[in-house]
Amino acid sequence: MTSTPPQTAAAIAARRRQTGQKLTQVEKAIAQLRRETSKITVRAIAARAQVSPTFLYENRNAQSLVREAVAVGTRRRDQTSQGTHDRIEASWRERALNAEEELTRTQKEILVQRQRIGELMGQLRDFEQMVPGESVQKLVTENTSLKHRVRQLAQEHRTLQERLEGARSNNRFAEKRIADLEAQLVELQQQAQPVPRTTE
Repeated sequence: MTSTPPQTAAAIAARRRQTGQKLTQVEKAIAQLRRETSKITVRAIAARAQVSPTFLYENRNAQSLVREAVAVGTRRRDQTSQGTHDRIEASWRERALNAEEELTRTQKEILVQRQRIGELMGQLRDFEQMVPGESVQKLVTENTSLKHRVRQLAQEHRTLQERLEGARSNNRFAEKRIADLEAQLVELQQQAQPVPRTTE
């Protein structure tokens, strides 16, 4: 068994130290990118660590670091995207529910007012021949006020209906936009996924 020449041993040790330094730089670069919430890719890590992409592909330890960092970054982006989607959806759902509740309340009030008008008109017909003219006039005035209120409620009903339709339309647009963004995100993630290369 022959011993390794001193020069060769020194060169091997130097390469190991250099590789260790590069791995340390890669770890620091990944940590910095995470703190900055920057997108973690092979190119970004190589640039920040000041190493070549080839080193990240060929060194197995570097491969593991990069693969794990990209996977964690992808999960975080997915969580962020899902959180944004949930907030937008919840906001539009709340607006639509509020509009529907207000619409239901207005419809009930209109029904109550119409029933009241019907009752007053029946009483008016009953009292026309039995009460003084002043009382009849009072009922006529109240009936007129109620009719005016019903017209106001009908206008409010139309306005709320338009708002509800607008909220539903905006919700549909937001869902379509979110779906498009999610599709783009998946496509970008697939394009950014590094293809590990190992050396024999």
